[in-house]
Amino acid sequence: MKEGKKRGAERTQIATRNEEWSDERLQSFLSLEPPAGMPADYNILLKAYRGMTAELFTRFLPLFTADGRDINCKLANGSTFLDLVSQHRRSEAYAEALREAGAKGDTDKLIT
Repeated sequence: MKEGKKRGAERTQIATRNEEWSDERLQSFLSLEPPAGMPADYNILLKAYRGMTAELFTRFLPLFTADGRDINCKLANGSTFLDLVSQHRRSEAYAEALREAGAKGDTDKLIT
């Protein structure tokens, strides 16, 4: 039987704050394998976005581009990662970091 989403004190995993992220840990995201049908570079950006603070994500992006990764990779519908991030309410720092790293987007695209 599936339980409802746990909130607050019901969570079993303790939130980690102020942990140190080495460059090696950031670089480990570059070896993540994508699910079928998703471009590898898009998947790496997605996992980094979901798992890092904006400051860590900003540190990660130069490693991503130095590894020859495509910051403007697209999904099958033509949307970029910046298009996705731009739709989130609290993502401006992430979107700005992407733009500074050379990301382009079409904010009129709907991510589905």
